[in-house]
Amino acid sequence: MSMISLPELEAAINYWRARSPSTGEDLKLCPQAAALAVPYAGMIVARAHDLSLDALAPDARDAYAAWLSVQSGQPPA
Repeated sequence: MSMISLPELEAAINYWRARSPSTGEDLKLCPQAAALAVPYAGMIVARAHDLSLDALAPDARDAYAAWLSVQSGQPPA
């Protein structure tokens, strides 16, 4: 079972925020950052240091996997 650390999840959110900045008057996050923000907030509230990859919803898992690909030198999806 792969684990995601809080700093890794935060870095993935920041990647998506830089790639697709917030929009509109309400500064809505892009879908990828929004999907990752849910488990990130849960980790903060629970004071968790890491989270199982299996615990992510499919859209969050896809956003995290795309970020990992970029980190390993693969072109963004």
